[in-house]
Amino acid sequence: MEIREFQDLIARRYKATDEARGVPRTFLWFMEEVGELASALASGTDKANTEEEFADVFAWLCTLANISDVDLEKACAKYTGDRVQGFKPK
Repeated sequence: MEIREFQDLIARRYKATDEARGVPRTFLWFMEEVGELASALASGTDKANTEEEFADVFAWLCTLANISDVDLEKACAKYTGDRVQGFKPK
């Protein structure tokens, strides 16, 4: 599945609810999921849980992108060229 396909899937299922919640409250849900991922990574004991938390974080990121009118696949294009934009060479 491509990034755009997953983002579209999330939009079809949740966009109306997510838009009603708004960006600030949705961002708080996203941060809660990031915290759960941090805990899973710190424990290092349950790979299935860690994978689930990665999926949750990505789904909530897609939700934020959807209600902010951002195409994540397009946004990620900065990493697919010969020169990564936005980074200074070391």
